[in-house]
Amino acid sequence: MNDKAPKVTLAAGRRHSVGLKSDGTVTAVGDNKNGQCKVSGWSGMVAVAAGNVHMATNTGGSHTVGLKSDGTVAAVGWNLHGQCEVRGWRDIVAVATGWRRTVGLKSDGSVVAVGRNNEGQCNVRGWRDIVAIAAGDWHTVGIKSNGTATGAGNNRYGQCEVSGWRDMVAVAAGYLHTVGLKSDGSVAAVGLNKHGQCEIRDWRGMVAIAAGSYHTIGLKSDGTAVAAGRNEHGQCRVSGWRDIVAVAAGCAHTLGLKSDGTVVAVGDNEYGQCEVSGWSGIQLPGK
Repeated sequence: MNDKAPKVTLAAGRRHSVGLKSDGTVTAVGDNKNGQCKVSGWSGMVAVAAGNVHMATNTGGSHTVGLKSDGTVAAVGWNLHGQCEVRGWRDIVAVATGWRRTVGLKSDGSVVAVGRNNEGQCNVRGWRDIVAIAAGDWHTVGIKSNGTATGAGNNRYGQCEVSGWRDMVAVAAGYLHTVGLKSDGSVAAVGLNKHGQCEIRDWRGMVAIAAGSYHTIGLKSDGTAVAAGRNEHGQCRVSGWRDIVAVAAGCAHTLGLKSDGTVVAVGDNEYGQCEVSGWSGIQLPGK
């Protein structure tokens, strides 16, 4: 049984942010045009995910997914491609959201997916022995229990070329790039690097990673954060952060969860997605 899947308690979408509170309820701020922030009635949650839409896309919307303690899943928001059709899912231990789709990791190490599949990003039924998942806009990546990785979907920039990875413990996927965290705290990246989002080979001492559309965030063991990639909205301005225990990257904004359960944010705030200063009691990872 896969009972060690990471529980994500902070999530960033295209224009909204989501936080899981220690009492199992969920809070959200930002764009709510498609109802993606209508999570006030949720309870008994153990993880959250926020669907992303890369900044070059002005059509469509976003969605939010919550994993319940009983292994079932809830979803709200944009559902044009059936990405919110997760009510029948059972025995789920982790969830991930990409553009127009939702991916779930089951307790037996298999993977399910719903939503847009034009590039084969939902072709994960044959996956086995998976312990971590990530969903980019058009591709999906999984980490196996032996530390190797597998990918499906769009591979135009080599973002699915992860078969040579070893000793991986976590994975993150952006618009067209993929980032993997190794057991020794180093990081690997493949895919589009136009904005330097894959320039992370020198990173060391990492304990968590996150990938936005065109930027990458790393959390160090000392509670500080580093960033690489596009920064036109200030989404990479995390050098002053301290006492951070989790990070999340949206399209063009970045969230950091502090050890006291409060949240900090930088980057694009056009829809109020960075208005998290009043948040408190956000559940810490592993709690």
